[in-house]
Amino acid sequence: MTITTQQMSAEQLFHRFLRYVLSDPAEPIDADLWATDVVIEVPFAPGGMRRIEGRGLFLALAEEGRRTLPVRFEEVHDVVVHRSVDPDTVIGEYELAGTLTTTGQPASARFISVLTADNGQIVHWREYQDTLAMLAALGPQSP
Repeated sequence: MTITTQQMSAEQLFHRFLRYVLSDPAEPIDADLWATDVVIEVPFAPGGMRRIEGRGLFLALAEEGRRTLPVRFEEVHDVVVHRSVDPDTVIGEYELAGTLTTTGQPASARFISVLTADNGQIVHWREYQDTLAMLAALGPQSP
């Protein structure tokens, strides 16, 4: 039996998100994963936007980010999903590992995401990143 996106739970959407992160950046973004009015928050992001509202803006930024980020994500480790009191919200812990495309060096960073789903799509995504690990892996960036 095939599960349609409208039947996907928050936990299933979280795992679908992880598959998207590991997908080839040249492939189209999984737009159906995100609700039209999705809110993405990255409270501890160094610089840049910390809140994005709407699928169109998010997809445009994500597409640009996938093209320019000098990391090829290859694996996800230590995935733990915590269910919340709200069945439409899960908290996911994971580590992304990959290769820096500029140097060929391996790199990894840990993340915690809080995902809220409705009607088989992500309506709210809050991500906490290990920014020190990310900055250390990327090294000094030119202005």
